[in-house]
Amino acid sequence: MSSQNPEPPASPVSQGGSVVLATSPTINGSAGRRRGVLTMDGGFPASSKFRHAIEFGSGDALHNVIPLPPAEAALDDSGYSLHGSGPTAITCAVGQPDAVLGEVTRLSPTVVWVAPRQPLADTTESRTFPVYLACNGATIGPLNGAFIRTDMDVPSAPVGLQLVGVTQEQGRQILGFLSDALRQGVAVPAASALPVQDIITDGERIRSIFTAICASGNKGVLRRQGRVVRMVLERFHASSGQLEWRTEESTPDFGEPAYDIDVIGYNSAYRLRAETGRTEGDRLFTSLPAELFRIRHRWHRRVPAPEGVHARFHHPLWREQGLMRREVLDISFSGLCMRCQPQDLLFPGLLPPLIELELGDGQRVSVRGEIRYVSGLRADGTVLCGLSVLPYSSDEARWVRFVSQTLSPATRTSEGLVDQLWDLFNRSGFFSLGGSTPAEFEELKQNFASLAKRAAEVPQLFCNAVWPSERGIEATLSFTKPYRHAWLGHQVAKRPGKPPEGLKEAGAIMRDLYLRTFEHPQSDPDFHWVVAYVEALNPWINKAHVKYAQRQMESGSSLAFTRKIQKMKAFSNELTGRVHPYTVGPATASELSLLAATIRQQFPECYVQSLDLTRDRLDMGPVTAKWKSFGMERERTVLVARRDGVPHAAAVVELGQLGANLFRLLDNTRLFSLLGDGTRAYSALLDAARRWYAARNRPSFLYLREDEGGDYIQECGLHDGPDPYLWIISSKLVPDFLEHISELTIGRRGAHSR
Repeated sequence: MSSQNPEPPASPVSQGGSVVLATSPTINGSAGRRRGVLTMDGGFPASSKFRHAIEFGSGDALHNVIPLPPAEAALDDSGYSLHGSGPTAITCAVGQPDAVLGEVTRLSPTVVWVAPRQPLADTTESRTFPVYLACNGATIGPLNGAFIRTDMDVPSAPVGLQLVGVTQEQGRQILGFLSDALRQGVAVPAASALPVQDIITDGERIRSIFTAICASGNKGVLRRQGRVVRMVLERFHASSGQLEWRTEESTPDFGEPAYDIDVIGYNSAYRLRAETGRTEGDRLFTSLPAELFRIRHRWHRRVPAPEGVHARFHHPLWREQGLMRREVLDISFSGLCMRCQPQDLLFPGLLPPLIELELGDGQRVSVRGEIRYVSGLRADGTVLCGLSVLPYSSDEARWVRFVSQTLSPATRTSEGLVDQLWDLFNRSGFFSLGGSTPAEFEELKQNFASLAKRAAEVPQLFCNAVWPSERGIEATLSFTKPYRHAWLGHQVAKRPGKPPEGLKEAGAIMRDLYLRTFEHPQSDPDFHWVVAYVEALNPWINKAHVKYAQRQMESGSSLAFTRKIQKMKAFSNELTGRVHPYTVGPATASELSLLAATIRQQFPECYVQSLDLTRDRLDMGPVTAKWKSFGMERERTVLVARRDGVPHAAAVVELGQLGANLFRLLDNTRLFSLLGDGTRAYSALLDAARRWYAARNRPSFLYLREDEGGDYIQECGLHDGPDPYLWIISSKLVPDFLEHISELTIGRRGAHSR
């Protein structure tokens, strides 16, 4: 294979016009923010440079495409890593075809990395020069390349070459080399991250996992000596500890043990090793394993896309290919898979800066993407292409609604259903929690209805989900974002009695709602924590939330925390009438530092981080600004009680939008002692808090008691309230927590044993 090009084409840098970067740029700081960059700091599986992708305001910016300048290309992770040798190796030459530099270790149509056979005298020059690639007698070139400047001063270190002005035909030839390398097993996508693995040895957990897999009917495969048998876990015989697998193959050939079996859970692949087994026709029986290997697939659950969804885009390197329109097969908050043609010339690490998704019913959403995976040629002549995607900011709300509804089609958001939702709260006893009465909530109904309507348009702050049926709303669960990095789960209610007719699984209602609401924050790049206040008197809630967090804490994990607290009510007009020997006012800078240090000493890191109690986030300025940008209230102040100028205690006083929580959970105050006898100043602080809330037309607020109480409770004039558990988990645990919820709810069907 040889491309006859006597002279490398002129660099497109001199061609003028608008510029679009074809591969990942590195943009940060104020320059990045000015250009509309949306970063991803919440654990998304995209490469670090994709987080800094540019958002274009006009399709005109796509007319001219240039590769990265060499100084930027040092961070390019596009293409495939190569580990061939001898006849399977690809070599690179510079200047002349026979001036071999070394074996290629990474390759794409935009960049080449080479392991040099001899130390290079100078790789700092910025001029371009001819580059040749060769494999098994075939040669591509000359290409136009330049050395990538790096700070590495290591002998025999890999050398990078940025390719510029690669033609479509040259790109096709390069990808042909890579296709051969993939078939020979000497290439892997450079952008692909290895899955996270762990080993599960807890017997009860293993039984729970297989109970859930059996009930959900998920697929599995048996692998042995190069053969694959596709199976389903038909039944888990709990009494004998036997797993009964069934295959639909007409002539099953399970072979002799041992067996390696992979099976899919909620968002994990599990692998077990069965040393023994017996067969009966299309059935294979194996013992429940003592250990189970788990491979985490994705941060986000991915499901089949609705019929008719297509992606339209131009190739960012070769626009002469024209506008491509490809079928979308599956979708998640952060990615999608589409059916493509080999001649599309897509490769891992390529960044289409504008992809227009046709959602049906005339709706369209603009996203930008990074190619993460391209499959080999399939039987139908197509290839599958997996992408990480981010919505354009103007389409973020539409994207989140579309994906949420696709992931959880049995649920919907609550706008337009306020009367039915209010009826559910009455039926379920929600309005009677903590000794309340339904009449106490009537004054908030109008605020609640108004916010429910607006919440659907602001997925950046709210997710109010319901599970409707023909007889009304069966259950509801809401999420809101009151802190910089944390979402609050709240307002859960379920219709009492039997489930609606035709529902095969009683647990499906709560499972669907948990999936809808806990997955919703995963679209938020700042999502790090989930916070809730859960009533452990409900056995299911206790097992689902409290026991889960306690198990995490017992294992030594710092990613979860739970503690019983008390929600006490304070009325703004009920001043204590006491003469306080303290002066109370807003905290000074040094007092804020003292408070932050005190909190960090007394509470775990997840408490401090999730509730914005770090020194730099105590004022919640960015949170207040974000809520205000949507016309909503969210505020925090820190009050300090001093005596003779010495700070004794502090109150962290917060306020939220009316209707966001019917128990006014966002109107809350926390008290912290700064000295040994600092609790004596609590009554002065709470009187100051009463005045603060009264000035903002709040008749009452909640004091969240997180200590053991004491004499100050009576002095402060507080009213007893419920004692829920404060519950915090890291966003990193959400996939595992939803697996846990899936096991709890699916297992309720009872079809897993005889």
